[in-house]
Amino acid sequence: MTDRTRRAMRSWLFAPGDSEKKMSKCAESAADIAILDLEDAVAPDSKNEARQILRDFLSTYDGDKSRVFVRVNPLDGPHTLADLAAVMPARPGGIMLPKVYGRQDVETLDKYLEAFEVANDMERGSTQVIVLVTETAESMFHCGDFKNAPRLVAMTWGAEDLADSLGASANTEPDGSFGFTYELARSMCLLGAATAGVTAIETIQADFRDLDALRVRADKVRRAGFQGMLAIHPAQIDVINEAFTPGEEELAEAREIVALFEANPGAGTIGHNGKMLDRPHLARARNLLAAADLN
Repeated sequence: MTDRTRRAMRSWLFAPGDSEKKMSKCAESAADIAILDLEDAVAPDSKNEARQILRDFLSTYDGDKSRVFVRVNPLDGPHTLADLAAVMPARPGGIMLPKVYGRQDVETLDKYLEAFEVANDMERGSTQVIVLVTETAESMFHCGDFKNAPRLVAMTWGAEDLADSLGASANTEPDGSFGFTYELARSMCLLGAATAGVTAIETIQADFRDLDALRVRADKVRRAGFQGMLAIHPAQIDVINEAFTPGEEELAEAREIVALFEANPGAGTIGHNGKMLDRPHLARARNLLAAADLN
């Protein structure tokens, strides 16, 4: 992972690419990453207009463009190249590619991006990529195929398009929790991201008013290994950022664990607060401290 990818990626906020006002609010928010959307947020007949609006906005944006990503339309449709041709001259920090069927889609996108980078006098490989990996039934079988995929910095998952792909009438249980297949999609994304060595990002919570439920869910997925979460409303950002930022007690304990192993370099296991710690505990402590340095 290059230095450029070493940044906080806790919160990823969407804004429709056909609204300058909403894009400005998104880019100025406390979100670690702003995602300007040309896919689901824009009607088919409005794609051309949205591309121009988004390009004009990004061209005049004087903030940190490395934290601004654009969600383009999927490769299995007619819009991806037109999206890239419109936005790449404005030098976005990254591209979100939806409905990814497998590694071959990332490799295809890499070739497109390199051509646009050369054409626009950009550093080759400088445009980062996050992929949505569970939006079709077929893609579920390829979540583990992204190790060393070019440009890839993060993977996330989606439940709505997967339900459409399956012909399901709902993706949640009566209590509001995801059904088994969608919990499996979440797990496959997490496992795939770990295999690829990139950041795992939780999907959206559609009810942006229920911040208590958001906090519970964000805490749950962080414990499982996710390092960030998608958001659809600015009100969700503070909750997400807090949930994915290690607390002082966690950090203090992690420092103690690292210090114990450094003081006993030959030890395989060490007793600490009534528990036996081994090397995986040390690795988790170091990862926690590294993540805290980015926030």
